Amino acid sequence: MTRKTTSATPPVLGARALNRATLARQLLLRRSDTGARDAVGHLLGLQAQNVKPPYYALAARLDGFAPEELSRLMSEREVVRIVTLRSTIHTHTAEDCRTLRPLVQPARDRELGQFRRGLAGVDLGLLTALVREMVEAEPRTMAQLREALTARWPDADPQALALAARCRLPLVQVTPRGLWGRSGQVALTTADHWLGRPAPAGKATSDPEPPAAPEPRVPKAPAPEAPTPDATVLRYLAAFGPASVKDMQTWAGLTRLRDAFERLRPRLVIFHDENGTELFDLPEAPRPDPDTPAPPRFLPEYDNLLLSHADRSRVIPPEHRGRSRRGNQAFRTLLVDGFLAGVWKPDAGVVVVEPFGKLTAAQRDEVAEEGLRTMAVLHPGEPYDVRFGTVVPR
Repeated sequence: MTRKTTSATPPVLGARALNRATLARQLLLRRSDTGARDAVGHLLGLQAQNVKPPYYALAARLDGFAPEELSRLMSEREVVRIVTLRSTIHTHTAEDCRTLRPLVQPARDRELGQFRRGLAGVDLGLLTALVREMVEAEPRTMAQLREALTARWPDADPQALALAARCRLPLVQVTPRGLWGRSGQVALTTADHWLGRPAPAGKATSDPEPPAAPEPRVPKAPAPEAPTPDATVLRYLAAFGPASVKDMQTWAGLTRLRDAFERLRPRLVIFHDENGTELFDLPEAPRPDPDTPAPPRFLPEYDNLLLSHADRSRVIPPEHRGRSRRGNQAFRTLLVDGFLAGVWKPDAGVVVVEPFGKLTAAQRDEVAEEGLRTMAVLHPGEPYDVRFGTVVPR
């Protein structure tokens, strides 16, 4: 709920108010008719640790989405798979690949420090040059990079060498990896080479420039022209706000962003959550009534909705904290009334749903309908049934 306060005190946004605002920004309160490319840009990328999650994420958010649309964008190099936020693989537009990766480079530099012992005696400048030359001559797997770099530095740790290459260079995964219904091992080249921009040291490439982006049809702040924290703060708030400084730092895997928020403070509106945490937002961003209906949504594992705030209570009720994963295994998640309410999995023509609590008859009907819709989008023509049972072994 939103509580009235004195004019000297920022308004307080309760969990449901934050939930509905975030769902609206995330295109989950109602599906958008925008295209996949614009949606990926508005959302500042989609978690893509595995191949299928970006497709499930867009199926939950877009009206008229078909998996072939995202596959085409990947094949035409308008979107790419690259390590960016939180040192995880994301699907980004070509433009965001070029701006967000440099923005989070300090985090990749800190990550590199974790492998310092395994890199003793390694000239990182030379390693960077060697890897660039290799992957721009021909996309290489991590195994091939380990083998080549170990031959050059036999006393170093092979895994640390390969990870150093990933930290030092913006390496994108080339297709067919990431295409719907296709298989392919992870092979890497530089973002410069894949996206057709002139590579350093005068290297030429025949790859075409991607076409200019159409005007987005989803509410968002202006896209950044350079990798500046200020511009990205505005875009983050458009996709995930209202949010605190720590929220954005959690999303990006960065620190020291408060100065950017302070510079932008005159342009933003300020709220508090029920714990007194200061929240920033764009003045014209949607903040729906907390009682706005929120339909069920079937989300992939690692959806950014659940990962992009330091305080995740706007989506994850305290009693369900930690239930979307077990150890290193993350589960596909179900939203009911806008909040995490269960997990699910597709299995041989059946969508198995495990609610964390009792659903009303109406909620079960809505969940079943949404499950069938999701499968019809991703697997058209294939018969599916929805069953309520156990997904996670007890």
